[in-house]
Amino acid sequence: MSLEKMRVILEKIKEYDRIIIFRHKRPDGDAVGSTKGLREILRITYPEKEVCLLNNDYSDYMAFLGDEDEPRDDDFYKDALGIVIDTATVERISNPKYSLCKELVKIDHHIDIAPYGDYMWVEEERSSSCEMIAKFYDTFHDELKINKEAATYIYTGMVTDSGRFRFRSVSGDTMRYAGTMLDVGIDTDIIYANLYLDPFEELKFKSYVYGKIKLTKNKVAYMYVDRAMQEKFGLTFEQACTAVSYMDSIKGSLIWIAFIESDDGSIRVRLRSRFVTISELAERYHGGGHACAAGATVYSIDEAKKLLKEADKRLGEYKANNTGWL
Repeated sequence: MSLEKMRVILEKIKEYDRIIIFRHKRPDGDAVGSTKGLREILRITYPEKEVCLLNNDYSDYMAFLGDEDEPRDDDFYKDALGIVIDTATVERISNPKYSLCKELVKIDHHIDIAPYGDYMWVEEERSSSCEMIAKFYDTFHDELKINKEAATYIYTGMVTDSGRFRFRSVSGDTMRYAGTMLDVGIDTDIIYANLYLDPFEELKFKSYVYGKIKLTKNKVAYMYVDRAMQEKFGLTFEQACTAVSYMDSIKGSLIWIAFIESDDGSIRVRLRSRFVTISELAERYHGGGHACAAGATVYSIDEAKKLLKEADKRLGEYKANNTGWL
């Protein structure tokens, strides 16, 4: 079935002279890597086509991968094929002008809670959308071209969305497609240096955070990063969100949650888990995502406490009915 869907998408790409690629707001490595990777593949395969990546925001964390394209007027979209990658719902698409495109393709690895577009290729079991773009290239490698630049984008997204290939969504295919990108000759030293070397101020923040982590009755690890804390350590909102990863190795804690205060008064919630499904919990709080990695938004401390209470109950039930979770 996925082969048929990929073939339809490839034929649509061939049909159009102009292709515009979109991703989700507040992009992560997978959103940036998959969109930039596909753009580069299409540009070098079809130099006669106009292929653009047009969005309304960007990621400081992924800035080392380079810029996207400059904004265009509305007329630019009307005869184009739009391709939205790594975005589960239309509300999360960064550039609302996607709706001006003549036809729309959705490529995604999130739970398909809100189908959209004229053509959809969704594989929820994939570790990343970058893995899907790697699969797309590998499937049609006799027709498509790739270079070091495209492979770097794709590999970077695969690394970030799979937790350096540690998450349970990683499969044999994940590693084989990553190997295909490595065979192109990418420089992993540069990738890992940009991704995982921390500025000194961020290290001081990390040290401070360790003293602020708390545990619920059933060992949900959580912390709250308010605006004052972000300003004290000179953090961008994106850097503050990484706090959730500081809690991922606490023994007995199978769910960990970071509450990050935003400029607009809302509180972004980053939920991560091991074994326990938390996507349904995120969906009840204006969010969603993967089974063990999701995001949500709450609008008060009371709402944050309610979410935390539900997470604790969920973890307690899981521990009572399962073994082998350490």
